[in-house]
Amino acid sequence: MTVYQITTNEYLVRIRLFIIVFALVTPTFAISQNKNKSDKPQYRNLFAAAGYSQIDIDKKLTKVYYDVFEGPNKVYFEEGDSLGYVSDIKNNDARTEGMSYGMMVAVQLDKKEVFDRLWRWSVKYMQHQDGPREAYFAWSVNPQTKKQNSPGSASDGELYYITSLLFASNKWGNTTGIDYYKEARRILDAMWKKDGTGNIYNIINIEHKQISFVPEGGGYNWTDPSYHVPAFYEIWALYAKDGHEQFYKECADVSRNFLHKACHPVTGLNSDYTEFNGEPHPTPWMPPGFRYDSWRVPMNIAMDYTWYGKDKKWQEDYAKRFQNFLRSKGLDTYEDQFNLDGSTPDFILQAGSVKKLRHSIGLVATAATASLVNKDKASMDFVHAVWNAKLEPYEDGYFDPYYDGLMYLFSLMHLSGKYQIITPEIK
Repeated sequence: MTVYQITTNEYLVRIRLFIIVFALVTPTFAISQNKNKSDKPQYRNLFAAAGYSQIDIDKKLTKVYYDVFEGPNKVYFEEGDSLGYVSDIKNNDARTEGMSYGMMVAVQLDKKEVFDRLWRWSVKYMQHQDGPREAYFAWSVNPQTKKQNSPGSASDGELYYITSLLFASNKWGNTTGIDYYKEARRILDAMWKKDGTGNIYNIINIEHKQISFVPEGGGYNWTDPSYHVPAFYEIWALYAKDGHEQFYKECADVSRNFLHKACHPVTGLNSDYTEFNGEPHPTPWMPPGFRYDSWRVPMNIAMDYTWYGKDKKWQEDYAKRFQNFLRSKGLDTYEDQFNLDGSTPDFILQAGSVKKLRHSIGLVATAATASLVNKDKASMDFVHAVWNAKLEPYEDGYFDPYYDGLMYLFSLMHLSGKYQIITPEIK
């Protein structure tokens, strides 16, 4: 073994070099750590920021969940030992929209039995087990007769099914009776095999990298802005692990850019249906306009802003424009359908058997989520408005605990910081 003699001067030189290197490396490491920390979503509790106590916030969320899923005006019904469904009461059907929304609520609020019941009912009565539509879902089913009102799919149903199943896999694992990941992959893997055979396609228009209105026929060639949930594609890229990660990331960016074009530059309003370039898409049953589907857009933008924050500048401007427009119509009186320029439409879309403009709690709820994005302190007025809103019949007797109720519940989850990315449990 060779013995090296180190002089005092050499020792001091080495100490100085060590100090210099450590000083250079440490700030970089600290910055990196801080950056990683700041990159994580900050799930703001705007109700707390508005001055409400956590006890009251928890009570309100619990009460609204009870009203929608358990109370006398509930829209969730259980069948036997293992099944359950969410019904659009006013239309007397179960829809993939409501079923998958119910699953998302259940996984976010840790209601595993509700989630499993909804999924089993979906598989048994809605999911196609063979043919060109295999693994897709009939968007509307009669909950009494179990007859499919329409065998076709509405693309947002599959979007929410897949995302909620991936979250369930992360939250509860895949060994408690349902392999959630396998079920999500079944839909995705089948989706990628649909090339137009039988007139059935991928739910995402491959050329435009945008979700289709419906994945069949002509509906594959236009879209619905409220189906654009860029945050969900980011989730697929992280957790689906099906080899299409880059495509999903690109879809998220395309959706963000699409919303720039679909939302009016002054009012922030968008049409229920649009072309892939954002221009309104008229249909035989409805002219362009901001109606029930469109209510979801501010909530989807608020989710993307909170979860990923990749388009903050535009989203903040959008939220300001959108809320300022509604405020101009009266914070407590603005109606629920508009032409894109903010004028009153000639065509009014009816809800069930009712055709009437009203100050709907569903829009009050989703409009409030834009306060997560709008930095103007005055936007807290919208938070107070949804806090004071009540899920109960309107003065004329009209009541919609389904769509109004689910939008209201989603809004309370967002505004209390309880609607989050669910990451895999660390064992």
